[in-house]
Amino acid sequence: MSDGLASFALTSYGWLGLAAYPLSGPMLAYRAAKGKEDKARRGERFGHASLARPVGPLVWIHAASVGETTAVVALMRELRRRDIHVLLTTGTVTSAEVAKNRLGDMVLHQYVPLDLLPSIRRFLDYWQPDIAIGVESEIWPTTLAELHRRHIPQILVNARMSDRSFDRWKRHPSIAETLFGKLALVIAQSDLDAERFRDLGAWPVSVSGNIKVDSDAPPCDEQVLERYRQQIGDRKSWAAISTFDGEEKIASMVHRALKAHTGMLTVLVPRHPERSDEIEAMLVEKGLVVARRTRGDVITPETDVFLGDTIGEMGLYLRLTEVAFVGRSLAADGGQNPLEPAMLGCAVLSGPQVSNFRESYQRLVRKGAARIVRDAEMLAKAVHFLLNNEVARSKMIDAGLESMQEMRGALSATLKGLEPYISPLSVKAKLEPRSASQS
Repeated sequence: MSDGLASFALTSYGWLGLAAYPLSGPMLAYRAAKGKEDKARRGERFGHASLARPVGPLVWIHAASVGETTAVVALMRELRRRDIHVLLTTGTVTSAEVAKNRLGDMVLHQYVPLDLLPSIRRFLDYWQPDIAIGVESEIWPTTLAELHRRHIPQILVNARMSDRSFDRWKRHPSIAETLFGKLALVIAQSDLDAERFRDLGAWPVSVSGNIKVDSDAPPCDEQVLERYRQQIGDRKSWAAISTFDGEEKIASMVHRALKAHTGMLTVLVPRHPERSDEIEAMLVEKGLVVARRTRGDVITPETDVFLGDTIGEMGLYLRLTEVAFVGRSLAADGGQNPLEPAMLGCAVLSGPQVSNFRESYQRLVRKGAARIVRDAEMLAKAVHFLLNNEVARSKMIDAGLESMQEMRGALSATLKGLEPYISPLSVKAKLEPRSASQS
């Protein structure tokens, strides 16, 4: 691989490459990740393993962050059911904690190695995966080239290609074809995603739908949920979840506009909980009373905002309301996953900037399960209407639950596509003797 190609990296956030000197893309990614990783395990980023490799076939799955990790939980359980070991790599502490909460010791976890040749070779020499599976949209050129050199199939599942990423790849067609042509298989979320991957040189490409629909609803501690429900009492509530910078201010505007009319509680869950101190300061400055989950604060009748500043508790926060605005759609671009609120019985509201989840929103809007709002004023009106109109709210909730049922089946389609790769590993697992620690 040329130095110019090695400096390229496409992630779900866009380009990290085309830098002035070789391999700067991976180092930029590393610097961006610092503060979001476990310092005691930083060696894993350079390919130094911290766990023993088990005997038998092993599939390496890389899921960049929380959404991707959640999406493939069911797939990882299916692989383990077939006695195939799973090595999961993620890029953040948050996603590592979600994996542990959902899967326990069922899978092995490491932080993803940097896309640098020494790190990747060290990683692959040790773990020797039979297959590498990426989730959604991450392509790391050095890793892809080294897997190809070793004849290890790399497959992309639940694959999607944003408008911005597609436009950028199209400006460099020869590099795109070189990289995407090394993929053994792409299983895309939608027909549009599949067409884009084919245009960039991937083959074969199939369509599964979004496997997040086949995921279990996010769990919660029932005792904690009941305690908060008792504290909220008969107050009306709405949630603003997965919010980005600027959307917390919009949520505060909605709350202040409606508080006098409804006496409602706002449940605010930022996408990045490490921003919670500054968010609380902004809310207090605006005269709002804040209770924080991490402090164990009680929600009193005077509480304006319940700040959900924890990791992996979306199931708790969404069960406290029946109306949810999904962020990264008004003050930021791309949107966030609307399937979890629909799955948990919430009427879904969103801004118009949802290109990363276009098909999911199209289905929900067509069904009447979601509404798109243009600005803070329209959001406030929608929240007010839904909180005070039980019939309309119930129709949206029922439509969301029905949509989830109609959209299921992506996991089965994904497993069907993977079958030629995982069936031999399942046979191999049954034939190979197990070590004492595995019996």
